[in-house]
Amino acid sequence: MARKRGTRPKSDRSSAAATAEPHSSIAEGITSGDLVDAYKKMVLVRTVDERIWALNRQGKVPIAASCQGHEAAQIGSLLAAQKDGNCFLFPYYRDLGLKLAAGLTATQVMLSFMGKEGEPYSNARQFPLQGADLNHNIIQISNVVGAGLTQAVGYALGCKMEQDGTVVLTYFGDGATSQGETHEAMNFAGVHNLSIVFICENNHYAISVPQSRQFAIEDIASRAAGYGFPGFVIDGLDLPQCYEATREAIGHARRQGPVLLEMKLERMMPHTTDDDDRRYRSAEELESVRQRDPVAGFGNFLIEQGMLSQDQIDQIKAEALQDVNEATDAAEAASPPDSATLYDMVYAP
Repeated sequence: MARKRGTRPKSDRSSAAATAEPHSSIAEGITSGDLVDAYKKMVLVRTVDERIWALNRQGKVPIAASCQGHEAAQIGSLLAAQKDGNCFLFPYYRDLGLKLAAGLTATQVMLSFMGKEGEPYSNARQFPLQGADLNHNIIQISNVVGAGLTQAVGYALGCKMEQDGTVVLTYFGDGATSQGETHEAMNFAGVHNLSIVFICENNHYAISVPQSRQFAIEDIASRAAGYGFPGFVIDGLDLPQCYEATREAIGHARRQGPVLLEMKLERMMPHTTDDDDRRYRSAEELESVRQRDPVAGFGNFLIEQGMLSQDQIDQIKAEALQDVNEATDAAEAASPPDSATLYDMVYAP
């Protein structure tokens, strides 16, 4: 398995990287059943994502930001949050996998992307899956890059004032680290020693701008030292490592304060359905990225560990496809929201 690197702890202000030993095949606190269930979620998320992309090309979905390549980071970190049981999440616009794995059905996701009645976050008043899913401890207010970090820090401050023990997880891309709100959020969290885990899903591109043209440093995690808390570089294509790193970060955040996890992964698709990444990525690069598919890689890992057979893998894929087919049909048959409800839940009574 991949190795985990991190900046030195708070007592040592050096930004030099440290190296930890690889984790075992099954990390602390999870079972083989948890890993198989996580794989099923990864397959469902990938199948939903692919269908959404196809529906966009048919004119049935206006826009989408694919999470292909991000599944291991999202579902692995979510598993740690769910195992902890007292976390609140502020995802960003590419976190379809996290939101679906948290408890949404494929039908609810399709309703959201098609803008139909019953959309679970805002009843189709906002972009797909933007708003709040309080049943699953999730808020994502908008598509504004980096805005979720300051909102998450505010929530973490409220939790500290209430002394309720909640740890906040906030997600963002590498492009968001160039926004002033990211600096403000991390600085505020460090000053007030808040129980928050910053999770950067670093896919090396801010739309079409590569990491090398965004910042001169190698690791975003090294910035954590400037805010007085530790940062770690994680293999974001390795689900068990993402789980383990997040589990440890949650414990640290609750006991000692903020943590930054930089999960290095790949964006397998264009930035959004409106983008053409062939203009700025070579065919060789795109093929190399596809060879690092976290869903296929995790499936192979489970076969190697004797947790699944190839026949079971094929059955899981077939069941996911059937689920998505049924969800697509249901969403296409659904009605748009009643215009009379446009102002419902906008103002408090």
